Amino acid sequence: MPAAVSRNVAVLCLVAACLGWALSFPVMKALSLHQSALLPGVDSWFISAWCLALRFGLAAVILALVLLPRLRHFTRRETEQAVAMGLVTAGGMLLQMDGLSWTEASTSAFLTQAYVVFIPIWLALRYWRRPHALVIAAVLLVLVGGGILAQVDPTRLALGRGELETLAAAAVFTVQILMIESPRYAGNDALRMSSLAFGITAVALLPVVFVSAPNPAALWLAYAQAGPLLCLSLLVLFSTLGAMVLMFVFQPRVGALAAGITYGCEPVFASVLAMVLPVWLSGLLDISYANETLTPRLILGGILVLAAVVLIQFAPKGGTRDPGDRTQPD
Repeated sequence: MPAAVSRNVAVLCLVAACLGWALSFPVMKALSLHQSALLPGVDSWFISAWCLALRFGLAAVILALVLLPRLRHFTRRETEQAVAMGLVTAGGMLLQMDGLSWTEASTSAFLTQAYVVFIPIWLALRYWRRPHALVIAAVLLVLVGGGILAQVDPTRLALGRGELETLAAAAVFTVQILMIESPRYAGNDALRMSSLAFGITAVALLPVVFVSAPNPAALWLAYAQAGPLLCLSLLVLFSTLGAMVLMFVFQPRVGALAAGITYGCEPVFASVLAMVLPVWLSGLLDISYANETLTPRLILGGILVLAAVVLIQFAPKGGTRDPGDRTQPD
């Protein structure tokens, strides 16, 4: 990453990545409603896995074409990181999707943010160093704000299959976040690595697609119309290419702890987009999908999460990154 890119600019780039990921929530839901009606009785695994495989596969092709002259210079460690990142991304998303089938969406959204807790715990245990007070305060703000956004009732939380799988997905995403800025991969070309990682994610998802597909024709029918293709294009360009590349390139300048807090913006943006996109998507895909409305819950939850993102910027830099990371100056 260019040395001229400041930490504050890198944080803004991660916030932009959250916006790209947030877009995927209403779009994926709309696609699921459309394809469930188009292919009655189809397994939800097929809808999700096929969309994800196409998203990452197309993103890999586009990025590879852009980087074509640079691909011949792949290093061993770039390949190593790409394989690990590709498999971790595929595994985390599959766990999250299956967990969602066994628990409420609000509970899944809340538990997915468990990486905000896992990251400081891991770093504290690894380096035997207590997190800074501002880090602890920011983590609490994200958890409370996320809980308010998701309308989670703590008295109703139970660790069943869905909840356990979602927590497992959060643990996998923790590995992903930590792996991005590992000193072992400090010299890697993030864009070149991303192109291969996207392709590996797509390939890793294909067995799920083929096992869950009702018939070969469903692969074509799922995206044979203009509406689904437009939705897929949005997911490829903004939620995959845009968001993931921003994450891979700019997170090392921020540090895992601060990045984990910043990623708490995702449910805030998802809630805002859910107030404007569903009706447009309904017309595009001929489905019934109502907009959400602005509520005090959204305002309060959003303020708490955004306050956490601001607060973490005031924590000592050594308290917001892996102490073993020397890839960026403090």
